[in-house]
Amino acid sequence: MSFTSYEPATPRLQRSELAVPASSPEMFEKAAKSDADYIFLDCEDAVVPDDKEQARKNVIEALNDIDWSGKTISVRINGLDTHYMYRDVVDIIEQAGKNLDTILIPKVGTAQDVYAVDMLVTQVEDAMGLKKRIGFECLIETALGGANVMSIATASKRLEAFHFGVADYSASMHSRTTNIGGLNPDYVCEGALNDQWHAAQVNMLTACRAFGLRAIDGPFGDFSDDDAYRAAARRVAALGYDGKWAIHPRQIPLANEVMSPPDEDVARARRVLEALAEAAKKGSGAAQLDGKMIDIASEKMALNLISQADQIAAKAK
Repeated sequence: MSFTSYEPATPRLQRSELAVPASSPEMFEKAAKSDADYIFLDCEDAVVPDDKEQARKNVIEALNDIDWSGKTISVRINGLDTHYMYRDVVDIIEQAGKNLDTILIPKVGTAQDVYAVDMLVTQVEDAMGLKKRIGFECLIETALGGANVMSIATASKRLEAFHFGVADYSASMHSRTTNIGGLNPDYVCEGALNDQWHAAQVNMLTACRAFGLRAIDGPFGDFSDDDAYRAAARRVAALGYDGKWAIHPRQIPLANEVMSPPDEDVARARRVLEALAEAAKKGSGAAQLDGKMIDIASEKMALNLISQADQIAAKAK
């Protein structure tokens, strides 16, 4: 390990993240009662300009009046390039900040974007005397954001997670697609169909793991295709992502299923720890399990699985 290390962000279970338009308050109660780990009320893309002000009021009322217990509640504010953003931050924190866990910042392109929001949030929190600091999450959904993920990841102590926003990323990259997520049949390498966003997803994940953040995959537009959603979720789960968005309630159980470590993997992880503990008693740092060598790296991988399994078990209680 390097002598330099970064503390992990606030631990939160984030297998499934349900997106709820802030202009549709009739959906709020259902979202609160859903099985989603995480919910964000969306003031940005899901709300047309004429509804922005009312959507903001809906969010404030929902944060204050609805029981969100057992879930992390977040708000996606409008972008820094709009005149809606500052009122999102000021009004929501002043009137309901004590009930808000995180702010999701869209289309983050540079570390300075995060700094600007941090400055404003800090001023409002201090003015209101709020003791609990609101966390930040960044949507990486532009070429500029993708190019700057490493510096963005250290832009604020409030940072907890990055989200990969494939739709706007596709537009920013001028990609030949109008789909939100999924494979492009034209992206074939050595005769095999590939995911054209693999490199960007790995780059974002690397920044997250280097600086102690969670990595969340964004939307999958075809909510009628469960198999394709599962396939997309499996790809990012295999990379090491913590969770995936659900843009429709039917995607929540799919995300919870795929982004949870399989029972057999957790059981083996516990056996890894047991085998290494026995080896340590004999003065060895390595051991054999099921005909395979395991060592301290195996222990770290096992602890990752067990930690997530423990979080899931705690939520179930």
